[in-house]
Amino acid sequence: QVQVVESGGGLVQAGGSLRLSCAASGDTRCISAMGWYRQPPGKERVLLAAITSDGSTVMRDPGKGRFIISRDKSKSTFYLQMNNLKPEDTAVYSCNLDLQNCFSDYERRFATWGQGTQVTVSS
Repeated sequence: QVQVVESGGGLVQAGGSLRLSCAASGDTRCISAMGWYRQPPGKERVLLAAITSDGSTVMRDPGKGRFIISRDKSKSTFYLQMNNLKPEDTAVYSCNLDLQNCFSDYERRFATWGQGTQVTVSS
């Protein structure tokens, strides 16, 4: 079993910064990758960024040039540094783990979600 807890969300003015954390616990050897998702009000949840166990990263367009995904392997914690925030970044941010090191089926690989953390950016 692996669990994750997100933290670091809050209310910030446009142009400000926040750093989100996703702390994993349990059998963290199962983790092969991690993704940050966000769900704006009234919209679907979408993948924003991802990082693999070897440090390779992917950042989708909304975060390019402003957000940085990183990890501290020793702490089994993943981060999303968000700079120059805009009102359109307002969303619930969640982390999801890829447990490919332990599971081969899609359902169990991506079953681990945190509770989400709210980010609100005021104009």
